Amino acid sequence: MGPGVVVTGLTLGALAVVSLLAFQANGAQDRAGGAKPTPTITATGTATAAAPTASATPTVPPLPATSGTGIRVVYSVSSHYVWLVDPKKTPQVAAAFPVSPGTVEPAPGSYAVYSRTATATGTDGRQIEHVVRFAQQSGVVFGFSAAVDGTTPPADPKTKTGGIRSGRTDGQLLWDFAPKDTKVVVVA
Repeated sequence: MGPGVVVTGLTLGALAVVSLLAFQANGAQDRAGGAKPTPTITATGTATAAAPTASATPTVPPLPATSGTGIRVVYSVSSHYVWLVDPKKTPQVAAAFPVSPGTVEPAPGSYAVYSRTATATGTDGRQIEHVVRFAQQSGVVFGFSAAVDGTTPPADPKTKTGGIRSGRTDGQLLWDFAPKDTKVVVVA
């Protein structure tokens, strides 16, 4: 082999490595929590994804001071936000995300996950997944879930439901975080 063939081979190899690194770096912003589409609810009650913007970072409310201690899921009735809290980790809040409440809200207090179902049909007839139930009050079951179609429309006011819906990614996070007997703290 001549020196020209060797140089050409090395050049092509270097270009391949640079191309691979550029390809991997292209997805790094998504993995690092870069701007993501944010869901919006249309007039017809279906959720659509808005295009990401540089200022699309939502303001996450701080973890309520009255949220208890230990590993827990915290749900705020007033802000309709969920926090996944593990005090043994840094930061303590493993995730925080907005949710769409049902038509009935659980009373503030401390509960425990008593039942989980991978897939089901919600009271609104939608296919749901990652159902994590934590309370029953006056015949209403309260739990977290995500619609399989990814939408989070407001609950039908004619239906009595305690389903608290999140997006699919957040539903998976909560499912992974909250096995049976995990504490759930509901705050005002």
